[in-house]
Amino acid sequence: MIAEVASSGDAITTADGSSMAVLVRGCDPVMAQRAGLMLPPLLGGAQLVSATDDDSFFQLLDSRKFDAVLFAPGACRFSAAKQTIPGGNAATRHWTLEEYRAKVLETQGAEVPIVETVEERLIVPLTRKALGLD
Repeated sequence: MIAEVASSGDAITTADGSSMAVLVRGCDPVMAQRAGLMLPPLLGGAQLVSATDDDSFFQLLDSRKFDAVLFAPGACRFSAAKQTIPGGNAATRHWTLEEYRAKVLETQGAEVPIVETVEERLIVPLTRKALGLD
């Protein structure tokens, strides 16, 4: 999976995203750690802030404005399969991305881009587009 993400950055321009921050809601802490190291250079130096549980995710949503919110492919696959996204809490136990989107819009505003994909190879190009780096 990591190789798919990394290969999607092969034709990247050098646009500066260093003043931007992306909030990522994922499911796997190990993947979140790896992505946190690998993705910023592919996103023009944008800061990546990850959460793998809803309590942390909602706290982060309330703490500041983000330039984009990314739902990791694993979370998107769970939602597409109508399965509970790992890391939920009692209030979000049966949420799909539809409810998460509503929460993001409620806390971040309608102007924040939300990136969703079930394909790792699309994370970089979709996030770069959301940040206006392409």
